[in-house]
Amino acid sequence: MVNERLEKLISDALKAIGIEAEGITLEHPKDPTHGDFATNVALLYSKKAGISPREMAEKLVAEIEKLASKDIASVEIAGPGFINFRLSEEYFSNALHDTLRAEESWGKNETLAGKKVIVEYTDPNPFKEFHIGHLMSNAIGESISRLIEVSGAETKRACYQGDAGLHVALAIMYAKEENISWQDASDFGVAYSGGAKRYKEDELFKSRVIDTNKKIYERTDPEINTLYDTGLKLSLEYFETIYKKLGTAHGGDGRGFDYYFFESVTGVLGKKVVEENLGTIFEKSEGAIVYKGDESKGLHTRVFINKEGLPTYEAKELGCAKIKYDTYPYDISIVITGNEVNEYFRVLLAAMAEVFPDLAQRTEHFSHGMLRLPTGKMSSRTGDVITAESLLEDVKVRAMEKIKESDIPQKEKEEVADKVALGAVKYSILRQASSKDTIFDFEQSLSFEGDSGPYLQYTFARTHSLLEKAMGHIVDPFARKTEVNLLHKYLLRFPEIVLRASEEREPHHIATYLIEVAREFNSFYGNTMVLDGAVDEPYKLALVKATSQTLKNGLELLGIPTPERM
Repeated sequence: MVNERLEKLISDALKAIGIEAEGITLEHPKDPTHGDFATNVALLYSKKAGISPREMAEKLVAEIEKLASKDIASVEIAGPGFINFRLSEEYFSNALHDTLRAEESWGKNETLAGKKVIVEYTDPNPFKEFHIGHLMSNAIGESISRLIEVSGAETKRACYQGDAGLHVALAIMYAKEENISWQDASDFGVAYSGGAKRYKEDELFKSRVIDTNKKIYERTDPEINTLYDTGLKLSLEYFETIYKKLGTAHGGDGRGFDYYFFESVTGVLGKKVVEENLGTIFEKSEGAIVYKGDESKGLHTRVFINKEGLPTYEAKELGCAKIKYDTYPYDISIVITGNEVNEYFRVLLAAMAEVFPDLAQRTEHFSHGMLRLPTGKMSSRTGDVITAESLLEDVKVRAMEKIKESDIPQKEKEEVADKVALGAVKYSILRQASSKDTIFDFEQSLSFEGDSGPYLQYTFARTHSLLEKAMGHIVDPFARKTEVNLLHKYLLRFPEIVLRASEEREPHHIATYLIEVAREFNSFYGNTMVLDGAVDEPYKLALVKATSQTLKNGLELLGIPTPERM
């Protein structure tokens, strides 16, 4: 990538005047007339050199000009010592040519080549409904997985599910007392919320839940075993139908994930590991076994085995890290959760660093905010749950309204509406930094003219339609009549945006960039007759084709479908 070559050029120029670079900052000037890249290294290193930033910039420019390749048209000093680079027209034409040749590979890099990475995300709990919070985790996790994959790593997806624990006992005990036989996913919502409410209010029910929780682990009660087994099977089948709708399909037999891990299994190993390290890493406290956090590091104490002798989430996570590695010997394990468990995860990673230091070094925890509707927060404990299915269906109904005047066949409209709904929801989640909460706005998310997924899908469909009309026409990135178009320059930034999004594990860089490309393309399209038979028609078609490929590849990295007609 040209930015990497520029960074090396600047580093070599600094070395020529006796300074070892600790890091090079390159950015695109906000005003395109100022050049294609800019750096502030003269301001950063002038004090070290004992001269003014302007003098430092002059020295660096002199060295850069000695070393510069033909890709650089000019190097200029701006303001107190900024250095601006203008790339050559020849570079832009050659780069666009390479873009068109790359097709599906456009944007890929090899920074993680040879690495094995496992990404854990979504993690819905059996015996609960799949709510919009799981949509958040799924959209972010799927996109991060694709970014890791496009950076050359062998990538596996994992789903870790709480098939044992208090939430299961709550649902099963309530279902048993209320004679609920599992029929569909809504039964889980009723049983869990009902059980959670009664657990708070009824001491007898609470004691029965605690007893049921032990029986689930021990498999000692035939009636409870039947309720558990049928409920677990129905839960997992229900989740698979949603993974299919969300485009999560990576495991064998059409399943959503490569690997599934369950707390009923990880808890056994986690408990064993904690007990083996009792007295060294863990200690007894009021009948439980805890990890005492280092308060000087802001870590609190957490229970790993409770008073009933059962492993908590923390112990199960220790077991999960080891079982994951034994299943797939990863170089990096990325765990994606909601940010409400941030403090708990900090303690967990501290404990893991003592129990499994190698695995702790390989583990990255990325947390995300909450997905909310304008009505406010939801809670599965109170039954105030917005399911993923209901949200997607509501958005699909509104999407159908948007495309009802389209001339595509009715049968195809259903399919397009599904894709638009998914694009609207996923983009709303991925358009900002993962740590922030997302308020889902129906009107904004479905806009065909603003900062939305459907706007990107519509722009892609527009490029596809134009290219269909141009079948048989010549496409030539060198057939320019005037200077390089601004859209041309935006398109060539795609690989550096992909690399940044991959390294930071932040899909919003892709989302923001694609909106800029779409706006620039629609401005170009609105002011330019593409199929006019003019001498530069092949160049204009090259821009359309490169835009189409960039939008397609970028949307795929976000996990957003690309309908060819809308």
